[in-house]
Formats: sequence, structure tokens, C-alpha cells
Amino acid sequence: MNNNNEKILVQSSVKDESLIEIRRKQIVNGALKLFKEKGFHRATTREIAKAAGFSIGTLYEYIRTKEDVLFLVCDNIYDQVMKRLSRISTSSGTIEELKEAIRQYFLLIDSMVDEFTIMYQETKSLGKEAQQYVLKKELEMTALFEKILKTLVHAGTINMSNQEIYLAANHIVVQGQSWAFRKWALNKRFTIQDFTIAQTKMCLSGIIHYGE
Repeated sequence: MNNNNEKILVQSSVKDESLIEIRRKQIVNGALKLFKEKGFHRATTREIAKAAGFSIGTLYEYIRTKEDVLFLVCDNIYDQVMKRLSRISTSSGTIEELKEAIRQYFLLIDSMVDEFTIMYQETKSLGKEAQQYVLKKELEMTALFEKILKTLVHAGTINMSNQEIYLAANHIVVQGQSWAFRKWALNKRFTIQDFTIAQTKMCLSGIIHYGE
């Protein structure tokens, strides 16, 4: 996590960037378990430090406040999404590329259900600057799907305006996130694979046949 915005938002007294990254991963992993169990507001920084495996003094070498920990959790989610989706080729403008991007995104959400749930429940607890950063990252995630859809348009695979592309990209992102929020109900009838296939089919039906 060497993002410049993050350095501004979450300051550290430690200068070793590699050590900061290691320790903050420990903090995120420990905090996620604690937030799931107790909620963000009930968890204390001392408990976060213990869950991360070090002292409260060490914790404060890498963060300033409990809100910093929540920010790191949110930032970690988007970092994982961007890494997963950026590895997918989007150059040929085929429907298969879009289907693969949707599949990878949905699978990532399934592997990070607790993280997504905590993030959307607790983002309001962040300061204004951190909230704006999180919202910006959300738009960047949506922009990855916009890029894929625009490639499909340029290749002549689909016919959509920029406004329609923006709406479709947001729809994909929201439908993926719905698995995190509604998994308790959906997994009674769907595996993540079944859910992905069904959502992709409905999404593509709307995209391909839009305007007909």
C-alpha cells in the first residue's frame, strides 16, 4: 500500500515502507475479524492491536486513530479489486472479456464478503477526506467496467452511448455487491457460480439488446 493519497490520510512514524505494508496488512486482517464480531464502534484500538498481534504502542506507530484502521480496510478492498480486474485483457472487444471481468469481480466479492459488508456499513464513520477518497476509489472500480464496455462499442460488438455505458457499469458493480449484502438469502438457492451465470446472463441481455 504505497498510494500517495493513503500516505496523506494515514500517517506513520515508521519510515520503512516495506515494514509499513506488512504491519498494515496485519492490522487489516485483525481488524476485520474484530469488526465482524463486535462492530466498528464497539471495537477498541487496544483490541485491534491485540487482534493484529502486537502492542497498542506498536499500533500507534502505523495509525493515528481507529478511523485510520477502517480506512485501511476500505483501501485494501479496492486494491484487491483493481489488481484482480487489471489483469484481465480488455483489448479485443469481445463479450467473453466482459463475462470474464464480471466473473472475476463476483468471485472476489465472494472471497471478501465480510470486508465489503463492513466497508459499506461503516464508511460513514470516516472523516470527510477519507470518505471522498473511498468514493473516488469506488468510481475507479466502476470505470474499469466502463473501459471494457467502451472497447466493445469501439469494436462494434455492442451499441451504447456513454450515458448508457456508465449506467451499465454501475449496474454490474451493484449486482456484484448485492452478493455480499444478500448472501444470507441468495446462497439458499445459488452458489456463487450459479449467481454469476444468472446475473451475467441478465446483464448481457440488457446490454446486447439495449435499444432494440
